Amino acid sequence: MTAQIYQIHISLQGSKPKIWRRVLIKPDITLVDFHRIIQTVMGWSNSHLHQFEKGHDSYSPEEFEVEDTQNSRKVKLNSLLKKENDKIKYEYDFGDSWMHDIILEKVLPVDKTMQIPSCVNGKGNCPPEDCGGIWGYEDIKTILSNPKHKQFEETMEWIGNEFDPDYFDKKEINEMLKYPDYGCIWIE
Repeated sequence: MTAQIYQIHISLQGSKPKIWRRVLIKPDITLVDFHRIIQTVMGWSNSHLHQFEKGHDSYSPEEFEVEDTQNSRKVKLNSLLKKENDKIKYEYDFGDSWMHDIILEKVLPVDKTMQIPSCVNGKGNCPPEDCGGIWGYEDIKTILSNPKHKQFEETMEWIGNEFDPDYFDKKEINEMLKYPDYGCIWIE
């Protein structure tokens, strides 16, 4: 059997314009390792619980003690995504409920010149953590688009003066993916 690489498309549900990433990963990684890659490429900070879903089955680390889930530390990605166009869901932060659609776009042969994992394309900046989900993020974008808005200064102070909803830097993401912890701070 020829060694394979998965080309995965990750998109944040409800984002307009769509916030998405296309990544290349090994198919036999655990869901916990895939979670770390998602956190890095999307720009999240791993500050909240998460789970994967396929059909009626859910997967999260057993220490999260989420009812009716299988231990994601023991499940490999290729047991859920087996062929092109297979799909799963990923939820990050059960309060804000950031839902992601994940699609196996292509199964590619290994190319030894590729950095794996890597981000090959994407669009949009990850919303700020703890902003109230997709609806809160839409409110923030509305406020930021109007410097005369009564909450403009307060919002800029909270999210940082440099936040740009359109920001995406593939090179920066791939630099973080070169390190075993994928450039993120891990709370486990």
